Amino acid sequence: MTRSRRAALSTGAAALTLALGVALAEPAYAGEQPSNTEGSNTEQSGGSDGTGIYAAARITYSGSVAKSGSPGNVTSSDVNWTPPPCWYAPYLGAEDFKKEMSKDIEGQMNAPGMGGHAGSALSELQRHYEDEYGWTDNPGYKDYNVDKDGEGMFWAAVENPDEPDLLKRNSCNDLPFWVDNGEAPPPQYEEAITPEILAALAYQHMQLPDTEVSLAPEETTKVNLPTWAWLDKAVFDEVQATAAINAPGFALQATTTAKPVSLKLEPGTDDAETYPASGECTINADGSIGKPYAKGKANQNPPCGITYLRSSGDGTFDLQATITWEIAWTGTGSTGGDLPDGAFGNDQAVTVQEIQSINR
Repeated sequence: MTRSRRAALSTGAAALTLALGVALAEPAYAGEQPSNTEGSNTEQSGGSDGTGIYAAARITYSGSVAKSGSPGNVTSSDVNWTPPPCWYAPYLGAEDFKKEMSKDIEGQMNAPGMGGHAGSALSELQRHYEDEYGWTDNPGYKDYNVDKDGEGMFWAAVENPDEPDLLKRNSCNDLPFWVDNGEAPPPQYEEAITPEILAALAYQHMQLPDTEVSLAPEETTKVNLPTWAWLDKAVFDEVQATAAINAPGFALQATTTAKPVSLKLEPGTDDAETYPASGECTINADGSIGKPYAKGKANQNPPCGITYLRSSGDGTFDLQATITWEIAWTGTGSTGGDLPDGAFGNDQAVTVQEIQSINR
């Protein structure tokens, strides 16, 4: 049986609200932990039967993550990078899987008007899990593998609920497959959950701190007068978010770390000069950015700052201060690597008055 045939079976089953449509609907969305709170350790597991075999495995998040499981505020510097739209993860033990899948197959086979290609797909799906009907690299199962209950789990597709593209979200369309406890999933399932996937999900949910840049003069400055900008090290530091998944015989985790490396100043008007000219203020050796204004420096150009060349009139200019964060991850099995830099910025209202000189 070819992979395309297998995909057709899987897609057909989903379309008929079989196990891939009904039975997997709850864990597909439960795979994303729905009750995160920033800075806390959140954890939730599925139900279990008398043998302790968990019915579902959920991803939990901790550290600096957005509340209620929503995406964080990090914008990737790589426009082509996106979090995984879907993945495969532990779903049910053999006994529980048999109850769910056989119930749905039987219900659909007894539905009025069921026949033709749909009925054939149902029969083949049933044979796959009951009568060892398989294909290359994907053997069938005898009675849903119940003789191995407690020794592994069936894995199934999980959708990323924050992926806007429905086709991408549904692209993990293989039938549920068995994985022995302590073993890696078969290599053909490239989207099976890994520390790197968990790291990307932690990135997606990471919440960076709101950071207001210190300015001198503060809030109100003057035309042609350098405005100094800086961030003390105490104001911001490294931020970490962790994603983890635990199931019988299977546990992974990854921690994504964001480290501030530079500050980008955008004055909110073309009639301004930035220091340095690029507007990109790099981090100092002590972890700060820029330098605070001190008395006697009125005629000096700041290492990080702005000079406005015209008044803001009766309004203000929206100074945008964006911090670039260098992002890396570490995970189970001494894995790790880099992720695209992230950015997060705030707007600050600056009033610029038409006064050519001032003593300070």
